[in-house]
Amino acid sequence: MSPEANFSNARFLTVAEVAEVMRVSKMTVYRLVHSGEMPAVRFGRSYRVPENAVEQYLKGAVVDRHADGHTETG
Repeated sequence: MSPEANFSNARFLTVAEVAEVMRVSKMTVYRLVHSGEMPAVRFGRSYRVPENAVEQYLKGAVVDRHADGHTETG
């Protein structure tokens, strides 16, 4: 997400809320934030993740069954 991103209509989620939506641990969300894979905004000691960033991450994480080049023959 670019620094010029418009956050005027953005909904922000806590790390716990992101973890619940993604069905992962809070530590997994922190790892994604710290690695830069999940954009977040820091407020004091806490992070808030734009809701659309979670959607974008999940869209990019969808597994393509045919991505490995193998095809099933019947």
